Formats: sequence, C-alpha cells, structure tokens
Amino acid sequence: MQLTEIDHVAIAVADLEAAITYYEETFGCSVDHREVIEKDGVEEALLKVADSYVQLLTPIRDDSPVAKYLATKGEGIHHIGYRVSDCSEALERVKAAGHRVIDEVPRPGSRGTTVAFVHPKGAFGTLIELVQE
Repeated sequence: MQLTEIDHVAIAVADLEAAITYYEETFGCSVDHREVIEKDGVEEALLKVADSYVQLLTPIRDDSPVAKYLATKGEGIHHIGYRVSDCSEALERVKAAGHRVIDEVPRPGSRGTTVAFVHPKGAFGTLIELVQE
C-alpha cells in the first residue's frame, strides 16, 4: 500500500493566531511545530493530534496558492496530506496511472519532510499532498 497513514489535514485560515487560539481553548491542542515556508508563501502551525496533525495555513504573500484559495473559497479545508514510505515512488505511480500532478518531482516540505502534490482535478476535487518523513 502506498499510503501509510494520514499525516495532516490542512486548513486555510485568514488569521493564524486566532485559529491557534481556537484550537488551544476549544480542544486543548498546542502547537507542535511552526514554520514559514517561503517557497509556498505560507506560514504554518502544526497541532499534534495522535500521530497526525492539523495544519493551519495562512498566506504571507498575496500571490500564494493559499491566498488565492482564501480569496475564492474562503477559510476551510485546503488539502489532506498522506504519509508514504517513498514520495518519488508514490508520485511516479500517480503519474503512471495518468493522473495530474502539481509537482513533477518531490521537493522539500516543512519539518524536514519530502513532499509532492497531486492535482485535485482527477482526485475527486481533493488536493492531495504525499509526505515522506
């Protein structure tokens, strides 16, 4: 099996601090990791939930994909990240099956991971991130 578990559910938010406060006060979550990902134009806060994360994302630039998402769809679930043992192999399998991808080759992700995105068209409207730890 290519997918080993759910790595994270990413939620696009306009106000990262307010979203963090909501999860802390409502569910007792705390930030496990926080990072600015310049290449993607976002800041993230990862809240640990069992062996997975809730990833809160906010744009740091108006031209980032998350800024565009917020402008057109508003706040909410942006994508789901699945853990894979080999990101290159999983991505090649997606491409070999004839599905669209956003990343032709894996690239560095947050917290030292390797990632690649699968296009939501062809994935039943869901943006999928393949995550190798």
